[in-house]
Order: sequence, then structure tokens, then C-alpha cells
Amino acid sequence: MEIKRIGSQPSVRGPSEWFTGTVRIDPLFQAADPALVQGASVTFEPGARTAWHTHPLGQTLIVTAGCGWAQREGGPIEEIRPGDVVWFSPGEKHWHGAAPTTAVTHIAIQEKLDGKVVDWMEHVSDEQYRAGK
Repeated sequence: MEIKRIGSQPSVRGPSEWFTGTVRIDPLFQAADPALVQGASVTFEPGARTAWHTHPLGQTLIVTAGCGWAQREGGPIEEIRPGDVVWFSPGEKHWHGAAPTTAVTHIAIQEKLDGKVVDWMEHVSDEQYRAGK
């Protein structure tokens, strides 16, 4: 058994290459090999969001606070709230983040394939983001 105590892993700022706006990532767990799963709590300030991206084995988001938005390529922007669980299929191009006036926090869970959990793409433009208003 291993217990990760709150505060034992430092928070990091979401890098501008992958995020728009202010994003804080709090690591939660990364299973040791041969396990593949890892998870983090991610907080997006109002208007902050990921770039478009995919996950080789999919991703689960569990919304824990606030109000956010998520969109898969070609689909509508969906509002997400605490208690909602969002699944993105393997290879599904998507983005997620906060609503324009409300922060959001979610737990992100994904698995590694050949050591990789995400493929980052272009930023979500302000025009694409504003389409959700």
C-alpha cells in the first residue's frame, strides 16, 4: 500500500504550449510499471482551456467543482458540472476547460501507450471557444 499525502506532490502551472489561460495541475497518482494509469486534478481559471488533443487509450474526466466546457471535434460545446463524468474515446480529438466566467476543477485519468498519454495539437482559438457562449 502507498498513500500519497496531500501537499506531498507540488502543483505545477499548465504550460502555455498546451493551455490557454491560467491552469494548475495537481498530480494525484502515476501507477508504477507495468500499470498504465495516471491521474491529476486540474483547475482552470475562467476562460482557461486545453489545446486540442487526443489520448491513445482515451481519457476520463470527473468534474469536482465549478462549471466547465468540453468539446469533441465536430460536436457541440457541452457544459460540464460537478458529478459529471466525461469519457473521450481513444484518438478522439477534443478540448476541455472552464466556462468564460466560472472556474472548473476535474480529475483527469488516462493510460499510457508506449509511454505516452497525450498527443497535443493546435490551440483552441478564441472564436472556437466563444462559439460556446
